[in-house]
This record gives sequence, structure tokens and C-alpha cells, in this order.
Amino acid sequence: MSRSLPQFNRRVLVIDDSLAIHEDFRKVLCPELEEVDPFETRAFGASDGSNRQVPFEVEFASQGQQGLEMVQQAGAGKRPYAVAFIDVRMPPGWDGVETTSRIWQVDPDLQVVICTAYSDYSWEEMTARLGRSDRLVILKKPFDHIEVLQMASAMSEK
Repeated sequence: MSRSLPQFNRRVLVIDDSLAIHEDFRKVLCPELEEVDPFETRAFGASDGSNRQVPFEVEFASQGQQGLEMVQQAGAGKRPYAVAFIDVRMPPGWDGVETTSRIWQVDPDLQVVICTAYSDYSWEEMTARLGRSDRLVILKKPFDHIEVLQMASAMSEK
């Protein structure tokens, strides 16, 4: 008897001004796009695909304004994002808290992960601007790949 998996929204938006960070997210959330290492295949055997993760559909924006436009277009096209990973520092435009605030005005259901390497905002300052919400979590940089994968999976299934 074959069990089918429930269909969750696996659309993820990454908003970060660093192209290197875009690449890091792509490697974590879209591993099927990675080339298979022939040495790894010889050493560990070919995978039957049983341990492969369910793929995410990931799109990228380099600034908050661009991210807001993408969220608006996704909603208008009836293909909203499930999760957005948003960097706190994105000069010269909006920071991550401002971006989140504006995005939630057009898509209040979007799950948001604020990514930061600094203490730009305390939790109290952030919740004063955004409100307390189970739609918001913080991810410290440098991030662990399994944390990104776990957050994307859990939040996209909420």
C-alpha cells in the first residue's frame, strides 16, 4: 500500500543583499540541483532516493522592496510563499524588520525567519514593531544548514 504525502506549500523566498547567502540557501533547500560527486557515489553507493527531502521552490530578492513586490505578485498569482528568510541588514534599502512589517501588510499569513549576525534589534524592540507572533523566528548567522532546512520544513507545514 502506497501512502502519498500531504501537499504543503513549499515556496520559499530569501531576501538578502548577499549573493553568497543566496547560494548557501540554494544548496541547503535545493540539493537536487547539486551535481552528484562521482567519488561519493563510488564510496557510499548510489542512492535510491528514499532519503531525499521533499524539494522546495526557492526564489531570491536582493532588497526588501523587491521582496515585497515578489510577495505581491505571488499572492496575485494565487501562488503565495509559505516562508520568507529575511536578512536584517540590507543597505541601502529597508532593513529586515521594515521589510517584514510591509510584507505582513499584504500577506499576514507568511511565516518569517529573520536572519541576523548582529544584535541590531532586541527581541523586545522587534516584537514592539512587529507584534508577538508564532509566524516569526530568529536565525543567527552564520547559520547551520540543518537549522535552515528544519525551519523551512516546519514553517512551510504550519
